[in-house]
Amino acid sequence: MNSEKETFQSKNYVSKSIFYRFSQFVGFLLGARFFVAILLTFALYVSTFFLFNQDETFRKFVFDFKVHGIIFCTVLTILAGGIINQFYDLEKDHIVKPFRTRIQSFIKQKYFLYAYLALSVISLGVAWMISHRVFVFFLVYQFFMWLYSHKLSRILILNNLTFVSLTLYPFFGMMVYYETFSWKVLLMAVFLFLILLCIDIVKDMLTKSVDRTFGYTTIPNYFKNRTTRIIIISLLLITMAVSVKIILKTGISGFMAYYFAGGLFVMILCIYLLLNFSRRRIFLTLNILRFWVFAGIIAMLLNGIEGKL
Repeated sequence: MNSEKETFQSKNYVSKSIFYRFSQFVGFLLGARFFVAILLTFALYVSTFFLFNQDETFRKFVFDFKVHGIIFCTVLTILAGGIINQFYDLEKDHIVKPFRTRIQSFIKQKYFLYAYLALSVISLGVAWMISHRVFVFFLVYQFFMWLYSHKLSRILILNNLTFVSLTLYPFFGMMVYYETFSWKVLLMAVFLFLILLCIDIVKDMLTKSVDRTFGYTTIPNYFKNRTTRIIIISLLLITMAVSVKIILKTGISGFMAYYFAGGLFVMILCIYLLLNFSRRRIFLTLNILRFWVFAGIIAMLLNGIEGKL
């Protein structure tokens, strides 16, 4: 009887141990924003090969280990940035993201910091092996990642501009690496900057009371609701104007032309949703804009495949 009881307790302990380790693993992935890093990696590969890389064949691109090294450093830096950001936003996330915070509680914060340091050092080490200029590029990237989490995320307007700029920073690096400077690339960068800026401000609308409580000065908790909506709608109208400019002036065709044309209707829908203020409509607007960014990556991939065939 005792042996059966001990066997049951042993199995129960193993079961709890496996669950605990799995929870730690999931907590680390959420803390490091692993899934965001995966999406950005996919976007980097698609944009690098089909937008910035105009001359190389697919075979040459596959064996261009310098490019893969730069993207690898980018992924590690993004993971490190996610960790340090959640470290500074921990109190706020307890309210805004209770489920994620609960999962992350399976890992002590000191281990997150160890992981942050390890990822940062490995990223800089690989960057140093690629070239000194790449090392400086990622050193600047990591510094501003930390500065944003530590200080800039609490400063009005600067928080939104810095967040969007850091998101686009790796793409700018690839553009410089391939020396792909053109009117089309510039307009597409402006389009992406504007839509990401809209997403960040709309996201702040959902958390404005919590942001105010913890000392984050954002556009929604600094201005009135009406002023915030006017700002977002104005940005969406400018984004529409940029879309029209891309379609008419750059000679863009294929799936990307359909994407920017369809974007006009998406922006109109978002403006309609924002005109009648409610939390549900704000949440819907946020997810529509996020989906449209992902749709842009897929459209670029399909357009690139069509162009290479």
